[in-house]
Amino acid sequence: MSAELTAAGPVDLSVESGGQRRLYWAVSDSWNVVRRTLTHYRRQPVLIVWQLGFPIVSVLLYAYVFGGAMEVPGSEPGATYRDFLMPGMFVMTMAFGLMNTATSVVHDATKGVIDRFRSMPMAPSAVVGGRAVTDLLVACAELTILALTALAMGWRPDGEPLAMVGAFGLILLLRFCLIWAGVWLGLLVPSPEAAGGLYALIFPVTMISSIFVAPSTMPGWLGTVAAWNPISSTGAAARELFGYPVASDGSWIQEHAVLMAALWPLVLTAVFLPLAVRRFQRLSR
Repeated sequence: MSAELTAAGPVDLSVESGGQRRLYWAVSDSWNVVRRTLTHYRRQPVLIVWQLGFPIVSVLLYAYVFGGAMEVPGSEPGATYRDFLMPGMFVMTMAFGLMNTATSVVHDATKGVIDRFRSMPMAPSAVVGGRAVTDLLVACAELTILALTALAMGWRPDGEPLAMVGAFGLILLLRFCLIWAGVWLGLLVPSPEAAGGLYALIFPVTMISSIFVAPSTMPGWLGTVAAWNPISSTGAAARELFGYPVASDGSWIQEHAVLMAALWPLVLTAVFLPLAVRRFQRLSR
């Protein structure tokens, strides 16, 4: 076994080379999984049309159908409901992405695709890692299309450029943590049809938040639940960074929205990432 003497002591070059090879093949195998999923989108464009078209329809629906009747208490002078709504719609799209992740995972699991991957000489992390990268790429496309739609509708963010980049970063961070929740749920549910039932879970979670209305307009206990919803923290932080903050009710969680928008995804990732990995490892048992 070859070794080299350094100031820190002998270094095993073969071990280092082996670690580098494992890292290389993990990245390479993950990229192949990404390419496989993107190829499915290219050959079945209806999938990406639906996935990217639904947010646009939602924005148009809420902005033009309900927007004229909505008032936001404590909003900045001159701000409209559209200014309040758009950051929330960005966040809601990321939240509903959990269903797309779960549905894709359960489809691959029930069709034997994951078992086929596991039988190949590929890195075990490539399946879930490739899924995470693919979903983040799709999330970036969704945010780009939504932002362009919002600009076409007259939405004009008033924040500093660096702050607005930070807002999109926090929104994508939320999507990243929900990927692992989606992978875990996708490995739990028995069929793609059952995965559709996750809508009954994600819908109330998004509605009991600050996506569409300020928590201060809700009954006291419900407003507290909505304020502590991680989706609300990301929405409030995005509004603040885009330059349209809404006056809070003085609660700690609303006064520190940017901080919590960074902490909540880390907590959720710490919970769901190990659960997803453990569930994936148990598939072979």
